[in-house]
Amino acid sequence: MKAVVNPAEPAGGLRGDTPQAVAVPHALRDGRFWRHAGRPEPTGETYDLVVVGGGRSGLSAAEEWLLVDPGARVLVLDNHDPGDHGGPAGFGTGPPVRVMCDKESFGADTLLPVGRWDDLPLAARAVGDLRRLRDDPPDWFPGLSQEDKQERLAELTYSGFLLEVCGVHPDAERFCRTLPCAERAYDGRALGAVDAWAAGYPGFGGLGLDGRGVGGLGVGRLSRYASPAGPRAGSRRAAGRALLRPSSPVVSVRHADTSVVVAYFDGHLVRTVAAESVIMACWSSVVPHLVPDLPEPQRRALRQAVRLPVLEASVRLRGGRARTGRTRWTGAFWCLTEPAPEGLRLLATPCRSELGPVAGAAAGRDELMATPYDRLEDGVRDQVTRLLGPRTGIESITVHRWGHGRPMAYCRPWHPFYPDGPFPAEVARRRFGRIAIAGSDTEPAAGGEAAVVAARRAVRELTA
Repeated sequence: MKAVVNPAEPAGGLRGDTPQAVAVPHALRDGRFWRHAGRPEPTGETYDLVVVGGGRSGLSAAEEWLLVDPGARVLVLDNHDPGDHGGPAGFGTGPPVRVMCDKESFGADTLLPVGRWDDLPLAARAVGDLRRLRDDPPDWFPGLSQEDKQERLAELTYSGFLLEVCGVHPDAERFCRTLPCAERAYDGRALGAVDAWAAGYPGFGGLGLDGRGVGGLGVGRLSRYASPAGPRAGSRRAAGRALLRPSSPVVSVRHADTSVVVAYFDGHLVRTVAAESVIMACWSSVVPHLVPDLPEPQRRALRQAVRLPVLEASVRLRGGRARTGRTRWTGAFWCLTEPAPEGLRLLATPCRSELGPVAGAAAGRDELMATPYDRLEDGVRDQVTRLLGPRTGIESITVHRWGHGRPMAYCRPWHPFYPDGPFPAEVARRRFGRIAIAGSDTEPAAGGEAAVVAARRAVRELTA
């Protein structure tokens, strides 16, 4: 099957990490798969490159390889159904133009343009605190050098900074909490204060740090402590000469005498293909289950990689594109809505941020995978109706669930070794014979381009 460009998406239902897509990876993780799998059967197929994982990194690796060797035979194996490879699509760039102070946060829904402070349904003191954070914040750390101020910020979360250092009313912190969700896939309780400063969030203008400005969004300042972030760019597609085999989860990758043998499950049997080279472009945490011969230090490092759960919903409306702007929600499950050509798109970031991004990702993923589609659909309908009105005509809802959707960058205060290192990813991504490691979570310093950076590095390692 040839790789497809922008495949047609089925109307309605659950996509992405469906029970079928994750059944084999979970069975491998739990040690159940090989108890029931039969003996692998060779297909007789031989490739110059096999890519494990059809997400953005995997498709970019196939494309880069074919640029180096246009005549190569390249196979991409992925565990998802046709049309679901590529991973999360990502949302548009730019800050929201409206904010929904929702009932989950403040007891009732109030939709306002960004910046209209007078009508915020917050305690009067909280509104005053927000004005001060935006317009006239003091120097919270008088007498400290710029480096010491940044180090102090690196020890705090943004929510902690607002509540403990700035002393704001809890309503003000609650209003700001979801500011980073679209970029980071977690909220202000997990976001480092130094990263909030680097992003231009309110509260830091009086610190006198280089490049400071009035608090807003998307300023993008430099700091040795700030970690990279940014919306994912559009997915790159593998060139048409690569073969894409969906619904084919890989179960084993091992070196043989003259090749690398890759085994995958086709839904009935375990089959094998031979490859001169292999690029592992899947979640790092699954690689030790697929490549059992890896050195133990590399296996430990791969298990430390963190990916955050993400949900994307596409709503097809009877009237087409929703007449609304990009909207941030302050506490509802779906934290961002934006108009789309056929209706509306919604984003949810289920990380339990109060636990921190590492433990919160695992807890949020467990809850997400246990949530039935009907409940997700009901939540989408509820928030669409609250945003657009009770007479909104919904034709279909498609939910893409990604339990390991977005790689997490190293960041303070959660990774004390950042930014000086050494970094676990440096061990995790080491080439192992003719097998290179290229998951986007192996490049935690590359921000939104991590998948492409990892793919290009892996191709260089195998073709140099």
